Amino acid sequence: MARLQVIALIGLMLCVGGMLATPAPGVPGARAAPPELVNELRPVVEHARQRFEARDATGVLAHVSEQYRSGGLTKADLRQQILAMFSLYEVLRARLTIDDVQVVDGAVWVYTSGVVSGRLPLVGWVTVLTWQNEPEVARREDAGWRLFGFQT
Repeated sequence: MARLQVIALIGLMLCVGGMLATPAPGVPGARAAPPELVNELRPVVEHARQRFEARDATGVLAHVSEQYRSGGLTKADLRQQILAMFSLYEVLRARLTIDDVQVVDGAVWVYTSGVVSGRLPLVGWVTVLTWQNEPEVARREDAGWRLFGFQT
């Protein structure tokens, strides 16, 4: 589960692509997010993508709610995972597309697909993570849009 949460975190942080107009399958009460909401999210996540590639954990985590909880993981757990990636790879690159954005009971679900690659000493470039149509929940807080996680 921890790997999926890293994927979801990076996914939301890196969205730069297009989106589908159809609701995500299997989510009761889901409705397509309005285009203005998607357009509001784009510069926020692009900034986070840039911070990720700049190896700025604080900048990336500024886009995660202090109340983040998902699959037993917290914001502190995400920090450890990101710092581990930064310590292992000399350079990290991320590419991603938004597959869909849905509003479900007031929560914003962002579905993304993408790839993160990294350069290892003496090895070269390798694929670190790939994902397809993975969801993450975001919400608007006082400081702006933040990852919130799947909380029960």
